[in-house]
Amino acid sequence: MNSTELAPNREVGPLLDTDVLRTFVAIAESGSFTRAAKQVFRTPSALSMQIKRLEEILGHVLFVREARRVRLTPEGEVLLGYGRRLLRLNEEAIRQFLSPVLEGRVSLGTSDDVGSRILPGVLAQFARSYPAVQVDVVVGSSQQNLDRLDAGELDMVLVTIGNEGQERRGEVVHTEPLVWAGREGGVAANRSPLPVALASHGCVWRRAALTALDDAHISYRVAYTCDNCFGQEAAMLSDLAVAPFPVSLVRPPLRKLDREGLPALAEYQIALVRSGSNPVNDALAGHVKDAFLDWR
Repeated sequence: MNSTELAPNREVGPLLDTDVLRTFVAIAESGSFTRAAKQVFRTPSALSMQIKRLEEILGHVLFVREARRVRLTPEGEVLLGYGRRLLRLNEEAIRQFLSPVLEGRVSLGTSDDVGSRILPGVLAQFARSYPAVQVDVVVGSSQQNLDRLDAGELDMVLVTIGNEGQERRGEVVHTEPLVWAGREGGVAANRSPLPVALASHGCVWRRAALTALDDAHISYRVAYTCDNCFGQEAAMLSDLAVAPFPVSLVRPPLRKLDREGLPALAEYQIALVRSGSNPVNDALAGHVKDAFLDWR
């Protein structure tokens, strides 16, 4: 038996081109071929040809064309998750071999609700990519961390936009709906006046909740206040109150209260505010922004 007989005959299937995936993700995130074309520096007709070819390869329609925008089909939503991960993996591999070795120190300020969601993944991946960089993390309110940033104590901060008396700054990296949440099987949502657990005065979650209740003429009482979301969560788990909560943080035994007739709440946004730019800061900022893509 010669060497060619030892090797099994495997046919290589179609491969996904990273340039086409980048185009696909740009269209999906912008909702427009025209806006995406500006991002990838190509014409809308060239993008249409790329997507047509991609749909032929995969055997599925990926976009539904509407009057003012395009939206993903169910198959397109599945591909979007794969596309984002493949592009990040590609960038990470290139960065691992081609990026200069970074050393130094960088500091990040965040609130507890944001930090608990993204920091474990961000810190782990950043440490693998840049093991010689020390990351210092400070947890506090948005205003406290902005004050630390302005005082030169932090390099970048993640802040909730819209807090009372807070100037709008930085780059929006995440937008998410606020919802009413409570314990599954609990009775707090049925009490009158409605018991609510809120953050401290000035918080955008607090203001959104109270404004919505006042506009809907729903009687309520502030049953519990706390400086962080873990205190609100404790009140809900104990069935002492309901609370305005980011939808991504509503996990069993909590549930979204969508059958109790409570008023809809607005979305809230998170911004990344930086004191300046250097290779170490830019690297961490890139990892932070990438992490939020998984929460869309």
